[in-house]
Amino acid sequence: MIPVDKRAIPPEILKDSAIAHIAQAYFSISKRLEQKTGCSATRGFILSTLRGGAALNQNQIAKLLGFDRTVVHRAIKGMIKEGLLTERKADSGRALLVHLTAKGNKYRDYLIKERRAVDEKLRKVLKPDEISTLIRLLDVAAALEI
Repeated sequence: MIPVDKRAIPPEILKDSAIAHIAQAYFSISKRLEQKTGCSATRGFILSTLRGGAALNQNQIAKLLGFDRTVVHRAIKGMIKEGLLTERKADSGRALLVHLTAKGNKYRDYLIKERRAVDEKLRKVLKPDEISTLIRLLDVAAALEI
């Protein structure tokens, strides 16, 4: 069984909160994936928006992800310096479009492989019907009107 860092959320909050358990599981997994791959969730989400040859400006990426523009801007600048992304001027206007480089595509493929490896580990500890139930319940939780 994969260990969960119980220090992330205090036990008194976890005790009666399904949402806190969902958050703890997500943050625990994403933290370990980040440590293994060296890629933050923010960077991973940015890379995913640029799949399939997409070219978007930083504001579009921030809006799609629901992230702060400054956070996206900083992450993109770092990824450009690393050679994962490039910018080019849009044909219509002043906006700079960001797209994946060959190195960025290769890195994105590596991240997908690592995520799928985690999925496989989960499939080894949960039965198919348990995974279906988990996904259904997470969809219900995500669709809650608050």
